[in-house]
Amino acid sequence: MNERPAAGERAVIVQLDFGQPDLEDQLEEVRLLTESAGGLVVAEVRGRRHSPDPKTFAGKGKVDEVGAMVAAGAADLVIFNHELSPAQERNLERILKCRVIDRTSLILDIFALRASSAEGKLQVELAQLEHLSTRLVRGWTHLERQRGGIGMRGPGETQLETDRRLLGNRVKLLKDRLDKLSRQRGVQRKARMRGDVLNVSLVGYTNAGKSTLFNALTHAGVYAADQLFATLDTTSRKLWIEEAGNIVISDTVGFIRDLPHSLIDAFHATLEAAADADLLLHVVDSASHARDEQMSEVNQVLEEIGADNLRQLIAWNKIDLTEAQPGVERDEYGNIARVRVSARTGEGLELLRESLAEYARIKAEARRKAIDEVERDLQDEYQPKSRHP
Repeated sequence: MNERPAAGERAVIVQLDFGQPDLEDQLEEVRLLTESAGGLVVAEVRGRRHSPDPKTFAGKGKVDEVGAMVAAGAADLVIFNHELSPAQERNLERILKCRVIDRTSLILDIFALRASSAEGKLQVELAQLEHLSTRLVRGWTHLERQRGGIGMRGPGETQLETDRRLLGNRVKLLKDRLDKLSRQRGVQRKARMRGDVLNVSLVGYTNAGKSTLFNALTHAGVYAADQLFATLDTTSRKLWIEEAGNIVISDTVGFIRDLPHSLIDAFHATLEAAADADLLLHVVDSASHARDEQMSEVNQVLEEIGADNLRQLIAWNKIDLTEAQPGVERDEYGNIARVRVSARTGEGLELLRESLAEYARIKAEARRKAIDEVERDLQDEYQPKSRHP
């Protein structure tokens, strides 16, 4: 597996145009991803193709251009903002004489760098191993040697098969551990959900300002930075709001376009905090001109984890960068749909607290009605029946 880039490692990034409309946004995103991984972008290579080249993804002429950029910038690695097949990755490394990684490897690398909790580290390792399993193919001579010799004779298993078997055993062990942790957290969540406390999960595109907003509301001191995937581990805090009492608010990992499915699967336990919430506080970077696409990507991941039907409240963040005014917007049913805020300056946060209080009162009222209905049903069931002569 490719090692994590060390701080300051020099990188050439490659972004090809296959007709997508948001090419500049994708290029800016891979720059930020590279910087978040500790890399230094020394050159960018663009190109247009109708479809990927089956051998090198980019084609001979473009690969030669990348090689020239690698030499000119004394680059250590090349990062494709695309998904490469194992064969394409090997062919490129052979031609370019340096390490080549794709978008999935880069995101996995950042996750490995950011994970701090024991569960987060297990989740990252699982995703990395499952990604590595696709790379255990022909190409490394030490994986193709037949085991044999004194003390090594056996069923005729090749080193490649041994590596696959050991990797499979480790994957199974990690999944068992994560399942156990998931069950433990599930019991804790169900206990919280039985109460009348409103459970709110912050969701949003990476770097939308979720952790900054979480800290502004709860004073939790969660790590927040102008980086992609600054937060990986879910953190929950109680928040006291006047006239509503306590609510539980959770900060979760940020989403991103083309998030590797192995990561979604590995982090499913963490993302369950969103799926089990009463309300999703969808934090949007209102200053980004790609905000509509980013909201769509978030909703797509929510659909994958079964949280697409939950009620959402949009926190229209970073209004300090757009000169918009704090405010509350309601939908056609009178429900609060969007609150314009700035987590950095604190503008609009009181309006957001009031909005959360309104949703907390709605939940409390719904719970009271449900209890009253159950009590009425019990009374009807045990009511003495009158006897007719």
